[in-house]
Amino acid sequence: MAFTERHEHKIEIIPPYSVLQCRRADIVEKDGVEVGRTYHRHTKAPGSDMSGECAEMQAVASVLWTDEVIAAYQASQAEAASLVPVGDPGAAQTPEAE
Repeated sequence: MAFTERHEHKIEIIPPYSVLQCRRADIVEKDGVEVGRTYHRHTKAPGSDMSGECAEMQAVASVLWTDEVIAAYQASQAEAASLVPVGDPGAAQTPEAE
């Protein structure tokens, strides 16, 4: 009666900048029969550090994230940040000096 744990990864590519989304399933088995499963999901944007990711995520990122894709993604983020109106409740606010 031995318990083992294994992981399965599902990788999704989100257009237009090839943002990677990974769903990791943590599977617990007892004597080869699955007795539990939990899910964890996270995303990585072009240019992100992939050193702690699974080999599949690293391989997909190395193919999709060309210098041009990374530059286009960063430009889109800079443009989006410039469009947030001052005083927008969804925008990050810095406290003013009293």
